[in-house]
Amino acid sequence: MTARVLLIDDDRALCDTLQVGLARRGYVVNALTSANEALAALETDDVDVVVTDLQMREMGGIELCTRIAARRDLPVIVLTAFGSLDAAVLAIRAGAYDFLSKPIELDALAIAVERAAVHKRLRDEVKQLRSEAKATRHFEELVGQSPAMRAVYDLVERVADSDASVLITGESGTGKEVVARALHRHGRRREHPFVAINCAAMPESLLESELFGHVKGAFTDARAAHAGLFVQAHGGTLFLDEIGDMPLALQPKLLRALQERKVRPIGGTSEVAIDVRVVTATNRDLESAIDERRFREDLYFRVNVIRLALPPLRARTGDILLLAQHFLQQLATRAGKAVSGISPQAAAKLLGYSWPGNVRELQNCLEHAVALTRFDEIAVEDLPERVRSPRSAHVLVASDDPSDLVSLEEIERRYVARVIQATAGNKTAAARILGIERKRLYRMLERLGIDVSKQD
Repeated sequence: MTARVLLIDDDRALCDTLQVGLARRGYVVNALTSANEALAALETDDVDVVVTDLQMREMGGIELCTRIAARRDLPVIVLTAFGSLDAAVLAIRAGAYDFLSKPIELDALAIAVERAAVHKRLRDEVKQLRSEAKATRHFEELVGQSPAMRAVYDLVERVADSDASVLITGESGTGKEVVARALHRHGRRREHPFVAINCAAMPESLLESELFGHVKGAFTDARAAHAGLFVQAHGGTLFLDEIGDMPLALQPKLLRALQERKVRPIGGTSEVAIDVRVVTATNRDLESAIDERRFREDLYFRVNVIRLALPPLRARTGDILLLAQHFLQQLATRAGKAVSGISPQAAAKLLGYSWPGNVRELQNCLEHAVALTRFDEIAVEDLPERVRSPRSAHVLVASDDPSDLVSLEEIERRYVARVIQATAGNKTAAARILGIERKRLYRMLERLGIDVSKQD
């Protein structure tokens, strides 16, 4: 968007020179020689940046700054031939955004105007998001207005009342369990239990007992009978997180439970009927796991009746500030701190970061910032170092500093993206370099959220 500039200087010749110079650089400039006319123009005109001289006969720039600050939230750049520190301090205290000394270099002025215009756009967006964060359409903790998230909301609404199995896919930190809970709470099973388990968090023997239960004496430590999670979730929803990490030996028993709607506890002689909706989630490529015989194809088709793919945060950058404001409101209330906003400079840092940890990392970032801030607005210095100063996209493997290192998933994403870039989007060549089949590359690109616009 072209910035609209209001220029005030009672030196007509200088005013005309600056107007022509800024106009040639793409700005829309209204030049006036009267401060009172400028105040009147601000009542009706759309303005992004004000540029004013400090020393004017009718009204000084300091007084003009003060009056503008009382009426409009606009960045003001003050120009003066008397470039002293005292004048700069007075201008800033009066609400000026920047301060330039005469003689004015047009390039320097254009840069200052662009910086001020970006500052205003970000500040307006952050201010708007404070109210939108309360009113935006969302399910539980799922927040966003991007097309990708609207598609998620639509699918959640359409399948919430169904008993069909749902497979939620997406990178770590994208909110897969939040979606599973939304499906449960918006469906007809909402009055019954929601039971969740991470299939990668426990050994095979313990996982089997947790899922299916056991009878007393079934094994050494089975001093009492234990109802498994399938039975505990009766009437409700059972959420199996990280289904791709379920031990291969246990997968046939899970498949039978899903097909027969019955479970047999370890050591038991009879089966127990179950009435549960099963929702699963994974950040793995299950099709590749099937090819590598690490996941059963029949189980895959059983859990993948409805597939719900969550986009990575980098694929919905328009939601970043909305999510940040949403988390800020929650975290500030929890911490008992009067923090209500995010500075434009901090917002720019949030927008410029790649978020390999997705929504979870953004939430942790805001928790860090709320804990550190001493003011009512999150500033750049309140953000974690990795967000303030993003590191290169190169993968570091020789560093001794843990903060330099990234997850295997992020290494994979960066390397695949680098191969795609090196092959100019030629997926046949990229697949050959990666040593995988072309169809697997397509699935990998989708899972990692890598956009390839050039087709071969």
